[in-house]
This record gives sequence, structure tokens and C-alpha cells, in this order.
Amino acid sequence: MIVEKFPDREIIINGKTYLYFGGTSYLGMATNSEFQELVFNSIKKWGICYGSSRASNIKLAVFKKAETSFSKFIGAESSLSVCSGMLAGKLVISNLQSKNQTFFHYPKTHPAILAPNSLPLFINNQLHPKLLDDSTQEIVISADAILSLDVTITNFDFLNNISNNKKITLVIDESHTLGIVGKSGEGIFNSIKNDKISRKIMVSSLGKAMGLSAGIIASDNTFINELKNETIFVTSSPANPAYLEAYLQAQKLYKIQFNKLKANLNFLNKILVKSENFSFNKSYPVIYSEKSEVSELLLKNGIINARFKYPTYKNEMNRIVITANHTQKDLEKLALLLNSAK
Repeated sequence: MIVEKFPDREIIINGKTYLYFGGTSYLGMATNSEFQELVFNSIKKWGICYGSSRASNIKLAVFKKAETSFSKFIGAESSLSVCSGMLAGKLVISNLQSKNQTFFHYPKTHPAILAPNSLPLFINNQLHPKLLDDSTQEIVISADAILSLDVTITNFDFLNNISNNKKITLVIDESHTLGIVGKSGEGIFNSIKNDKISRKIMVSSLGKAMGLSAGIIASDNTFINELKNETIFVTSSPANPAYLEAYLQAQKLYKIQFNKLKANLNFLNKILVKSENFSFNKSYPVIYSEKSEVSELLLKNGIINARFKYPTYKNEMNRIVITANHTQKDLEKLALLLNSAK
């Protein structure tokens, strides 16, 4: 399906208007007129793009201001912005690979934080034997904060069963939680507390809930300072400074959109009947179904959701995405159809 305009709560296909429950603009920032004005004004200040290295002798003040703000929001000592979430992940993994650590990954971890030599965290639903032996070892565990086919936060209780002789670095991808999960949308980074973790690192795309063409990395001061000297960081273009300026100016707007999204999820939770046809959690703006018939039913009745084959999943993904911009009428139509699904 080819479109000629960014899809918000509605999408036009071949001249026909459908309700759209797809994408990842959870807070609806991409089409928010107030946010767009902030971006336009920020472009006038910082230009359309900035292709110089962050290591240059000329430093743009907005980077430090935005990164300080993100650190406070996420609950980390320090943070570093980059041009995309994918680069954020690759930069972190590249640094950790140089330290000769052993990598493990949670099932279906996003490719951005998946090291080429990574071992599966579980084998036959049991922790990998190498995580249970008594050998002293530095390890890296990569995991998504929430899987694309799930609607609940990843449970990190498995850390309790790992041998005490393992020094754990935990890398979390929060691309689908930052901005929408937590009391204020801060994500889960600061809530993961386990004595076995020696270092926590968060990476995230900012192009989803936050509506920014950029990525962010958060961790301790020492690690973030290491990344600033990495070849990948020094030689790549930075995050667009105009978007970071808009982010700083849009704090009240983010709160408004966050509250709208929460209100939509609470409303939908009241009218949606639980069913084996789909999974829904009122704390997360996605309804997931493994049945293609659900998407076909929606399409026949004027609703389009997200359907595509993802590299780390065997079957096609069917995600019904709720945003801050959906109206109660939109949600009522969606719930009526889902409640009628056989």
C-alpha cells in the first residue's frame, strides 16, 4: 500500500479513507501541529541538518542541553544522542565487542543490539549452561524492553538465577517503551534493579513515541565518555540539532500527549472484551494478534493495522497500534469489530 501523506489516525489508500491503527507514532507527535511549529522554528535556528563531527572544535550547545535532559528523564548518569536508534545499538555493541566479553541475547532481540557471535540466553526454556557454571566471566546480555509481538514488559527475574561469578552488562532496547511506559513515559531503565548487574546500558530510537529523527544511549558517565571516542561516533553525523531543540521546547506538549494516550488506553480497556484472538494490556498502546483473520476483518470494515514480516519472527506480525490522536469514536469502532471477531 503506497500513500502520499504521513498516516495519522486516518490513512488514504487509492482515494479511500480508512482509520489507521498502525505505525509507531504512539504520542502522535509526527503530525502534531504545535510540535511541527517548534521543529520549524528550531530549523531556523540550527539549520536543516548538521553534518559535522561531534568531535569538531565547534560544539553546538543544544547537544549537551538535550542529553542532560534525557539523562534526567530516563534516570541515568549520562546519555549520548546519535542520528538513529540503529546506530545507537551498533555503537554500543561495537564498544562492548572490543572488550572480549561473551554475549547472550534474549529471544527475538532487535538486530540493533544483537552481536554477531551472541549466544541464546535460553536453550529449551532453560538458561544457557554457560550462565550457570562457576567460571569467572564478563558477559553481556541484550534484550528488548518489550518484544514486538508482546504487550507486557520483559521480565528480568532470570538474572537472579545466573551464577554469581558472572559480571553482567545489561543492554536494553527501549525503542518501544521510551515516552510511553512508566509514570511519566521514562521507560524501564531506572526500574531494573538487580545486584548482579554491574552496568546497565539503554539504547532507543527517538523516532517513535518521541517523534525525533535521532537515537539515544543512556548509561554511567564512564561508559558514555568511552563512546564519545569510538570511531563510529566520531566519524558519523550527529542527531539533527533542530529536532533536539524542539524536544527541549516541547516538554509540556509531551506530557499532554502522554496523558491523552493513557486516557485512550483506559477507555479502550473498558469497552474491549478479553479474547483469545488478541492480547491487550492497558499500560501499552498495542493490541497484538497472531490471527490474520483479525486484520482481514478490520480491513473489510475500514481499518488498517500494521502487518509485515519482521526478520526475527517466523510469522507475519499483526500489530494494532493506539495513539494519542485516536478519538473515542475511533476506539469504539475498533472495539466493536474486535469484540465480534470469531
